[in-house]
Amino acid sequence: MERKIALELKGICKYFGSVVANKDVDLTVYDGEILAVLGENGSGKTTLMNMIAGIYFPDEGKIFIGGEEAVIRSPKDAFRYRIGMIHQHFKLVDVFTAGENIALGNGKGKRYSLSAVNEQVRAIAARYGFRIDPRKKVYEMSVSEKQTVEIVKVLYRGADILILDEPTAVLTPQETEKLFAVLRRMRDDGKCIIIITHKLHEVLSLSDRVAVLRKGEYIGTVNTAETDEAQLTEMMVGKKVELNIGRAEPKDPVDRIVVSHLDITNREGVKVLDDVSFTIRSGEILGVAGIAGSGQRELLEAIAGLQKVQSGDILYYDPQQGGKQVDLRDKTPLQIRDLGVRLSFVPEDRLGMGLVGNMDIIDNMMLRSYRKGRSVFLDRKDPAKLAEHIIESLEVVTPSAHTPVRKLSGGNVQKVLVAREIASSPTVLMAAYPVRGLDINSSYMIYNILNQQKQDGVAVLFVGEDLDVLLELCDRILVIGGGRVTGILDGRTAKKEEIGLLMTGSKPDGKEAANA
Repeated sequence: MERKIALELKGICKYFGSVVANKDVDLTVYDGEILAVLGENGSGKTTLMNMIAGIYFPDEGKIFIGGEEAVIRSPKDAFRYRIGMIHQHFKLVDVFTAGENIALGNGKGKRYSLSAVNEQVRAIAARYGFRIDPRKKVYEMSVSEKQTVEIVKVLYRGADILILDEPTAVLTPQETEKLFAVLRRMRDDGKCIIIITHKLHEVLSLSDRVAVLRKGEYIGTVNTAETDEAQLTEMMVGKKVELNIGRAEPKDPVDRIVVSHLDITNREGVKVLDDVSFTIRSGEILGVAGIAGSGQRELLEAIAGLQKVQSGDILYYDPQQGGKQVDLRDKTPLQIRDLGVRLSFVPEDRLGMGLVGNMDIIDNMMLRSYRKGRSVFLDRKDPAKLAEHIIESLEVVTPSAHTPVRKLSGGNVQKVLVAREIASSPTVLMAAYPVRGLDINSSYMIYNILNQQKQDGVAVLFVGEDLDVLLELCDRILVIGGGRVTGILDGRTAKKEEIGLLMTGSKPDGKEAANA
């Protein structure tokens, strides 16, 4: 039986000034299939999907829906063609219920019955296996519940073609499996699903076919059952990439930072960290796993001197003074940084919190060292050398080191942000989400750099979202659930499902996790 084409792109091009985002892209998606779209950062994946969803309009080429040419100039047009996009960052009103958010902006211009909307939401949930309470407020929901609302919202509007951008970025393994089960049921119901993800193991387990973009151009589409990670990576990058995170045994580990009974309360009076204790050791990588908002950020900021601590100790053993004990709670952020304790936090707003967008790469390197200038004239030679080294070693795509960072893609901005801290020769490196949103080639560059730091005797604290990476990269894994330490596991023997249960506060098989 011949498959019915749901969506077809022919010769799609999109330009932003002199930058070519997409060039001559041809793509076909069928009813009742899950198509994964892969590509490096800046390869044009999101731009292409945004054109299908009506956020951008193609400069050249045509889009066909169900065999007929479609003109999609807005998200409203996209919904008219039964296309819905679920973005990585949710677009919900926190004080509204799920049902109110789903009905909001439906565009019919008529009064509606909320009870009727809630009943329809329950019917959609029952059909595909969602778990959703239409009367629950968004601010009371977990990340996976919010994502469910977004998916049901487009289904409520009649979408047959669904585009999901990094849908598993902040989900636990259990939540991911539930989502995949729902997506498979939707596929079996005839829905056309396009998923953008960087996690190749998820691509291989979920999708039917995989389309690959490289530098804005369409490389090809392969059947998932007939490919593997190595082939997909080579298609994405254009060369063979070693997909193996090396993990050497810790060499002469020594306690570098000891955190004891740490309590932190936020401005609203809510306790975000409760009696947290653990040790960071030199020559090893300690991973931190937890659902988003479990206190990871406050923990790192407390160690770096940026967060007020209600009680507890943060003791640093200074290798420059023969292991002398230093109380970090007595130090300012600048004093802590000068001790060699560096925080590389990759926020969602990289330019707003990490770098100055209008400055070039060289000047952003100087932000960490300008206070040490001995005259009114700043020395730009060393920062310039560092910028060139970062550009070359991490393959930062930029016209030059003098290009303002706001003109770089998100992934390239991130490389600069992470590399700046690593280049400072820290004794303790706290890397939070250093590969957030990076393609696989760039991610492995960062993993290799962190491993090199470990082998050089640096104590590395790695906060990540991908449990597979934590298990492959880290020597020990600290799991936080609801602001408390729920377990410290050996990275070589821990299981992903075990970590997922601890993240939600559950105990695997009813047993306490052993402190490794």
